[in-house]
Amino acid sequence: MADDMKNTIKELTLILMYLTSWKENEFGMEYLRTWKGYDFDILNELTDEDLIGGSYRSKSVYIKEKGERLAKELLKKYGIENI
Repeated sequence: MADDMKNTIKELTLILMYLTSWKENEFGMEYLRTWKGYDFDILNELTDEDLIGGSYRSKSVYIKEKGERLAKELLKKYGIENI
């Protein structure tokens, strides 16, 4: 797979994760949580880039502040309105 296509898939995955996330509040902190039903290689890259985090054993992950900021920028890049 070409690097451009892989990067596009990674960006769109982060957007989908952001758009399908929900807010949770734990230990006095509010954060976005999302299901991780996406390509594991892409999820690993997003984790390595410190955009998402969570346990490998869990079925969901949380979107870090850096990931949330990037997802919002990507929505603009792709012309998608955040509902």
